[in-house]
Amino acid sequence: MNLPNKLTVLRVVMVPFFVFFMLTDVGGAANKWIALVIFCVASLTDMLDGKIARARNLVTNFGKFMDPLADKLLVCSAMICLIPAGMLEAWFVIVIIAREFIISGFRLVASDNGIVIAASYWGKFKTVSQMAMIIVLIADLGGIFQMIGTALIWVSLILTVVSLIDYVAKNIEVLTKGGM
Repeated sequence: MNLPNKLTVLRVVMVPFFVFFMLTDVGGAANKWIALVIFCVASLTDMLDGKIARARNLVTNFGKFMDPLADKLLVCSAMICLIPAGMLEAWFVIVIIAREFIISGFRLVASDNGIVIAASYWGKFKTVSQMAMIIVLIADLGGIFQMIGTALIWVSLILTVVSLIDYVAKNIEVLTKGGM
């Protein structure tokens, strides 16, 4: 297993630890900071694994499959944890997760037809905005950061919808070739 794939697996392994610290009081007031550090490190592995894989020509089928899955696990888990904390509304998280299911379905149909769909810049912007939003919301520093968090929630939602529309529009032939 190459380094980028190890970083992807590490990101997946970090998710339960992140969720544990987000949803328990084991560490007291330090929990949110521990969860924040775990989330930030996991987010950095997302950036690093792709850069290393492309720079060293280490792109693998495992990485193509697991990297987006690891991102979805991390981001969706974080957003779900922010619902009971009152930092995100359930409808917002449902929209985000629905988009992920739709794109995953598209990828499955495309794969069955021998088509590989590359991630778009809109999707990458969406992921970065969601990760930034999660970091700001977990830190919960108040004041101007509360306004920044609110702005990032709306930016993330808009980029989620735009990336979905872009994805479907650019890959509509997947549905027509899939016999639908």
